[in-house]
Amino acid sequence: MLLQTVRPNIVQAIRAYRVEDLMAAAEGAGQHFLYANLTEAQSKQDVLDKIAESFLFPAHFGKNLDALFDCMTDLVHRAGSQPGFVVVLEQLPDNARFDREAREQLLDVFRDAADFWGERRIPFRCFYSFAVARANESSAWERVNEAAQEPAKPAPKAAPKNGANPNFGMNMPMMSSAFDTAMWLNAA
Repeated sequence: MLLQTVRPNIVQAIRAYRVEDLMAAAEGAGQHFLYANLTEAQSKQDVLDKIAESFLFPAHFGKNLDALFDCMTDLVHRAGSQPGFVVVLEQLPDNARFDREAREQLLDVFRDAADFWGERRIPFRCFYSFAVARANESSAWERVNEAAQEPAKPAPKAAPKNGANPNFGMNMPMMSSAFDTAMWLNAA
């Protein structure tokens, strides 16, 4: 049902979708599910290395954008009939070594792959989220791990009268999806 609400050939921010739900939907539709967690990636090369590792690309993968496109399209197309794809690129870096231009170039490869598969009437949906860098802070994973080791803090007694979210502004990893509940873990 979830995949029926998303255009069949698109690259879009993950927004309110949860990775687990996308994986279950891909499995239910008999489609390939490709997932790459890019939390540790800092540069274009790191991103390509992690995608190659996560998607199980062949050893001869050239680790450049042209090779990425080839692996996502021609290589798979020559392997035979394909049922469709659900791709998740989680936590694309946001820093000087992987800036907006680099992210757009990477996403353009996935947009081109969506067009390639669309021409063949095969669904290709790619979802992504951005990691938002914060100066002078530990990594998101370090903060989540630290929070897991701290004793639980009591919940606020009452919501503020103005209806503001008492968790807003916490020292938490920022993600492109405002609906990602991991963002609201109490790590303060």
